[in-house]
Amino acid sequence: MKKLLQPVFDFLLFSNIFMALCAIAQGLVTFYLIGAKPVYEVLSILFIATIGLYNFSILMSKPEHPEKSPFARQRWFFAHHRLMVTITIICVLALIPLFFLISTESKILLIFLGVISLAYNLPLFSLGDKKFGLRNIPGLKQFLITLVWTMSTVLLPLLEAQHRHLGVVSMRDATILIAKRFLFIGALTVPFDIRDLFEDRQSGLKTIPVMWGEKKAYAFCQVLLAGYVVLLFLFRHNGFNDEFFALTLTAVLAGWLIFRSTIEKDEYYYFFWVDGVLILQYLLLVLFGQIGPL
Repeated sequence: MKKLLQPVFDFLLFSNIFMALCAIAQGLVTFYLIGAKPVYEVLSILFIATIGLYNFSILMSKPEHPEKSPFARQRWFFAHHRLMVTITIICVLALIPLFFLISTESKILLIFLGVISLAYNLPLFSLGDKKFGLRNIPGLKQFLITLVWTMSTVLLPLLEAQHRHLGVVSMRDATILIAKRFLFIGALTVPFDIRDLFEDRQSGLKTIPVMWGEKKAYAFCQVLLAGYVVLLFLFRHNGFNDEFFALTLTAVLAGWLIFRSTIEKDEYYYFFWVDGVLILQYLLLVLFGQIGPL
């Protein structure tokens, strides 16, 4: 059974479909928290854009001999190179009609996020004879990833929900919602750089673990999650309600997974268990909502 399911599991993880499902889940979390019905055009954009951008990023960082890469995802991805290029092109084309189905404010946001994503991957800048992208600027990699995820899964649903009069959110609560998602996503990005610590040092990529060290990077994640829990309590002055307990439980689980993450952990641990928290967060919200007041 394992031999039968392993290729399917690898396809879901390494083609970035699972990551795209994580993006949908985070969009659903936003709609749930503001009490609005999901906008399916937004969820479709999140799914398609996530696959396209992640695939594009991997294609742009192709090593000289991908078949010899120490990373299973790189070996798998470039072993299915034509399929991944085809899927990426389909994603780009599919975004075009969806782009015209959203509000002007959302269009501007998507263009902004698209420019950041391209500048992150493409070597658009130069210093002497050396060309580099935004990801090569010290400390900027985690910030940009977190920013794009936060703006796409929080601000985009907020803009569309308000444009379609599906929900009303005060500026205070919108700010708290964006801030706490930024902290949560930020905490989840750091373990991936801890895993890549030695490779990033050799390539000169200045990530948080490279600059601060592994132990301080772990502590930084826990500080971010603690700040996230504090903001949960402040959102809409709800205090200790079902949403608070569901999201706090997710934060505790995320903290435990981050604490257990080490350089020795395989990629399945990171791409399924750590990233899977993004999906679990929505499932717990729905579950606690069905159970009712605690």
